[in-house]
Amino acid sequence: MTDSKEPRPFVPVGIAVLTVSDTRTLADDRSGDTLAARIIDAGHRLEARAIVPDDKVEIAAQVKAWTLTEAIDVVITTGGTGFTGRDVTPEALEPLFEKRMDGFSEVFHRISYDKIGTSTIQSRATGGVANATFIFVLPGSPGACRDAWDGILKQQLDYRHMPCNFVEIMPRLDEHLKRA
Repeated sequence: MTDSKEPRPFVPVGIAVLTVSDTRTLADDRSGDTLAARIIDAGHRLEARAIVPDDKVEIAAQVKAWTLTEAIDVVITTGGTGFTGRDVTPEALEPLFEKRMDGFSEVFHRISYDKIGTSTIQSRATGGVANATFIFVLPGSPGACRDAWDGILKQQLDYRHMPCNFVEIMPRLDEHLKRA
């Protein structure tokens, strides 16, 4: 075990970014660009990036495929978390979750409330774990992506962050599968 007085090393993780949109392309995907830049600036590996339409089957298929990819530790989606008829990202992904991360949504809304007030209730941001992969479901605005990364994910995806972080528990996410 590492002595608490010794600084921990930075441990890069593999992250995939999925933009859910019927109208965006990689050329004009500001939210995906925001996340990709922050991931790379933090020293992590941007392992994959894609755009899929607001379709539950396509969203779930892409995220599930990434959760089965060894190099990907984290999937971050942006878009489709509102209340319109086309907003189906939580419905597509929550059935994949083996464990929900209620605290992610709560902290995200707390951060968002400080910036946009009660309008934060129009987002159904969520998070969970599937196939030993963290999944974070963010709104489609660049501001929401900045808030989630800067206020939560940057710290929790940094092994040096104390008193605890997601990176240190990654090796144990699938320990239930290893039991006889």
